Parts: sequence; structure tokens; C-alpha cells
Amino acid sequence: MAVTITPSQITPDSSSAQSKLETLTHQFKSISQPVDRVKHLLHYAQMLPEFNQSLKVTANRVPGCTAQVWIDARLDDDGKMRFLADSDSEVTKGYCSCLISVLDGALPEEVVAMKTEDLGELNVGVKVDSRANTWHNVLVSMQKRTKALVAERDGKSVGDPFPSLVITKDGVGAKGSFAEAQARYLFPDDAKVQELANLLKEKEIGVVAHFYMDPEVQGVLTAARKLWPHIHISDSLVMADSAVGMAKAGCKYITVLGVDFMSENVRAILDQAGFPEVGVYRMSDEEIGCSLAVAASSPAYIDYLSEASITSPSLHVVYINTSLETKAYAHELVPTITCTSSNVVQTILQAFAEVPNLSVWYGPDSYMGANIVELFQQMTLMTDEEIAKIHPDHSRNSIKALLPRLRYFQDGTCIVHHLFGHEVVERINDMYGDAFLTAHFEVPGEMFSLAMEAKRRGMGVVGSTQNILDFIKSRVQESLDRNVDDHLQFILGTESGMVTSIVAAVRQLLCSSDSSSKEGKVSVEIVFPVSSESVTTTSLTTSPSSSTGLSLGELGDVSNMSVIPGVASGEGCSLHGGCASCPYMKMNSLTSLIKVCNSLPLGKDALTRYEAGRFSLRTPKGNSIADVGCEPILHMRHYQATKKLPEKLINQILGAGSNGRAE
Repeated sequence: MAVTITPSQITPDSSSAQSKLETLTHQFKSISQPVDRVKHLLHYAQMLPEFNQSLKVTANRVPGCTAQVWIDARLDDDGKMRFLADSDSEVTKGYCSCLISVLDGALPEEVVAMKTEDLGELNVGVKVDSRANTWHNVLVSMQKRTKALVAERDGKSVGDPFPSLVITKDGVGAKGSFAEAQARYLFPDDAKVQELANLLKEKEIGVVAHFYMDPEVQGVLTAARKLWPHIHISDSLVMADSAVGMAKAGCKYITVLGVDFMSENVRAILDQAGFPEVGVYRMSDEEIGCSLAVAASSPAYIDYLSEASITSPSLHVVYINTSLETKAYAHELVPTITCTSSNVVQTILQAFAEVPNLSVWYGPDSYMGANIVELFQQMTLMTDEEIAKIHPDHSRNSIKALLPRLRYFQDGTCIVHHLFGHEVVERINDMYGDAFLTAHFEVPGEMFSLAMEAKRRGMGVVGSTQNILDFIKSRVQESLDRNVDDHLQFILGTESGMVTSIVAAVRQLLCSSDSSSKEGKVSVEIVFPVSSESVTTTSLTTSPSSSTGLSLGELGDVSNMSVIPGVASGEGCSLHGGCASCPYMKMNSLTSLIKVCNSLPLGKDALTRYEAGRFSLRTPKGNSIADVGCEPILHMRHYQATKKLPEKLINQILGAGSNGRAE
């Protein structure tokens, strides 16, 4: 349950936290020279009450600060908050002292009511972002501890913790049944790994898989990659390119572990690259769908594009997670370029920079579209210098000018990311406010806003699966470089299948540090923000999971599983809770992969329905779907390589030749 602290009628006297903050702000504003403001901050550092050495434990550390910062909090007999703090940096001690001068002795509702934005007026002369973020991160930690103490006083529970995996140099522990189910496949059976690697090598088969694969499949593939190099796990952008590399290296077949549009793209790109003889196989004889791809082929989406086609000049930016057929039909209606969640912002900004008076039509993911608009609206509050760091050809005025000409489709969602709803956001705020927060660009607005707020104070990332992985790796490396005991907690705001790649990358970092040195012990916790309805229970009964997690020796016994990674009836998680797993991606099983590999090459006839087919249909204008559908992908590749839109696409937008569209 969420912790509710109802604000009381606080009189604005000199003892209120707000009045103290206003006094503090006035002090710093009255000092004209930045160097003098820093001196005043250091004066506050000398006023910080003594912090007992016994309180300097990992549990009291404030995450996200460059320096080490510790906070201790308690409720006194009068129901007021009492705080102590310390840091190994004098400047940071000054920050802490300022905050304690405002909030020590405050009512809990005053502490919780204070916003990080309230600290923006405190210009103390320190320009480094990591230092400025200290204000915010220490405040968020104070608020988290306040909520927990109030709940304890009132005999209430802050709420059950989300399931999580704790990664250390020595292994991986699981907290909660959902995490246990994920963890069981992180250490795959050696015999299965060897069997798959031998099979792939013998028959010269390459494997391209999406990050969102089932943990069992990812675990085996990750281990098998050490024995057979032609296995690649990535986001959808890189899958087709990896397949081309495997074909060049001599692979005769490519197996695609993903949804159908991914295998379509691999087939088409291999043909474009001159490898029509390389077979491409899916993992099911049934359709492996995708709610976004379905939305993009709906009559509503065609109507949306028809409106774009009569608005000149226009560019359709389509998410790569759509079918080749959709891309082809769209490109004949309005000039089209594909994008991914990692390059969508830069693609749109570059298009507006290169084509005057352009209208951009994004689709089909409604959440991503709304989040892009929200991001650009936030950019209008930035300085020109800050905006230039995002894109050098834009300023506050140009961002304001482009917003009315940026449209997005209103009726398309990923059924997985749709499920990061209000309940989950509320629990994250109450229980994980000081954790690192990662969110895919496709999550709903509440989760996106929460992640953007965390990003502003250096505690979050919003972007693609690869962006999320890179963010986690960078924060872990920073912690290792500090050489102190640390516990990093990350909220995984995307599909849970990513955890295999995350665990592998984090373990590699933790194990690569010099074990002979006296470096600090670093642990990394990956939190799955799933609601209680987000997992499917089985009829098996087991003892309650231990708070210390599942031991590595227990991970291999699947018969003891009390939950299955995934969700009931293949419908996704509760609409009020976070997502767990994509039911379409889970159609890509290890059993299917082995079956397909065993059937090649002699049993190809039995795999007809598994084969990624070529498009024999033509577009409404009589062109090849593969040829026209590939062009938006090639436009994106050109942009990725040069950071400029291709000349052909600009001509299409401006209507030069062939009416500006693919013919």
C-alpha cells in the first residue's frame, strides 16, 4: 500500500521548513561573488553536527552522489523528523548541512512536501552537475526515510518490496518468487549449452535474438556464444546487421528469436546485401505477433498517414518495430524513415533542422510519441547551451517552433510497456525514491516523468534497451572506480527478459576488478517493478523464499518452481502494475530453437511455416514490398552513419522527382 502523509495547516512562521528554506536562499542570493558563496557553503560544512562512525554503513549511503554521503533519520517524541549527515567531501558536507538546517525538526509532511525544484533557487556557485545533483539526491533519501518511519509509527506497511536479483562478484541471489524464476536460468546446464553450440557449429547456423527473450533461452545463448561466435543478442536495430555479418562469415542459415517483423527485416536485409541463399527461420509455425505492429497496419493508422500525405512538407518517422509491409505502404503515402528508441529523438531533431517548415508524423507507439513531446516541452525550459548538448542545431526558440508541427499516432501501444501504471509508480516513489531508475521510451507518461526526474539528477536513464544496459554498466564502473563498499539499486523499467544481458555485463565488471587489491565490495540489485498479479502461479507449493535469496545450488531444479516467468493467459500483467514479460517473445523457446536446428538442412520441407518468407505481394503502386519497405531502413542506416538525412529522402520530402515518394 502507498504511504499517505496528509499535509497539515502549516503556518508560515520562522520555524517552518519553507521559511527556513527562504531564509537560506536569501543568504546565498545576497552574496554576489561565486567564490564567496562557496566559502559560505564551506562555513555550513563546519556547522554540521558530529556523525557517529558506527552510522557510516552502506544502508545509510545516499545513492547517486560523487562523494560518499551518509544520512541517518529518526522520528522524535514530538513527531518531528531528526536528521544527521556526513560526507567525505567538504563541499558535500556543506550541502548536507544546509538541508539539515532546513529540515531537521520539521514535520514529516513538510519533508515530504518539499520538491527538488524548491532547491533550484539555491545558487551556491558550484556549477558541476554532479555537485548540484547532491541537493536533490540527499533530499530524496530524506523523504524515503521519512515515509518509512511514519509508516512504522502508524503500524502500517510501506508495501511489499518488488522482486529483485542481487549481483555480486561471488554470484547472484534472488529475492521474491518472480526473481527466483528469472534466476534459475542464469546458470544454464552445461550439457544444454554444449549441445546447442555443437549443433550450430556443425550446421553453420547463426542466431540473432532480441534482448527480451525468455531467461532460459538467453542464459543458454549467452553461454553458448563462448563456444560459437555467431550468436548475437541485441535490440532490434542491430539484429539484421548482425545477420549480414554472420552470412559473410559463412553461416548458411540464420535463426531469428524475436517477433515476426524482426525475421522479416532480417530476410529483406540479407537479400539487399546479396545473400538470398541464406535461409532465415522463425521459432514457431504460428504467427509471432506484436501489438505495435498490428496497430501500424490498422485502418486508423492508414487514415493518420493519409492526413500526413496532404500536408507538405512531411516526414513519417516510423518505429522499427513494425512490419516490412507497413513500412512499404507508409513510404508510398508519405516519405518515411525508420527509428529506434535510441535514435528517435536525434532523428526528429535532425529532420527539423534540415527541412524548413517540416511536419513530422511519428508512429505507431502512442506512449513513445507522448513522451517525445513531453521531452521537447521540457527542453523549452532549458538554456540554449543545454539544448545544444542534445542537438547542436537547435535552441529554445527552435524547439518551441517545432512542437506544433510534431504529431504522433494516438492509438498504438506495446502491451508490455503499457503496464507500468499508477500502482507501480506510487510504490517506486514510496519505496525506491533514491534508487537508479531506468525506463524504456515506450512506458506510459507517469513512469516516463518519474524516470525523467531521476535523469535530471543523474539517477536515471530514458531510452532504448541498449541505453539502459549502458547506463547500468557505467554506474557500476563508477562505483568500482571509487573503491569503497557500495550497493547500487536499479529499477528495471522495461521487459524483464533484459535481465540476462544485464547480469552477464555486471558480473563481468565485478569479476574483472583486481581481487588481490583492497577494493570495496560492490553489490548490484536489479529490481523488477511487477505487481502481485504479474506472475503466473503453478499448482506446486514450496516453502516461502528466504530473504537472503536463492542459493546458486538451488537454481537448477525447475521442478521446484512456484511461478513461471510471464503472466496469466498470455494477456500481459495487471493494468495497474508493472510489466513482466512479453507473451509474444516467449514463443521463442529453447525447444523450438533445437527443433529448427535439428531439421536443417535435410528437413527443410517440414520447416516451411517456420521460414521467414519473402514478400511476393506488391504495393498499391505495383512495387516490390521488400524493395520499398527496406528503403526507410536504409535511410535510417544512412543517418546513423553520417548524422545527416540522405539526399534522396530530403528530395522525397520536398517532392523532387516521382512526386517525392517511392515509386
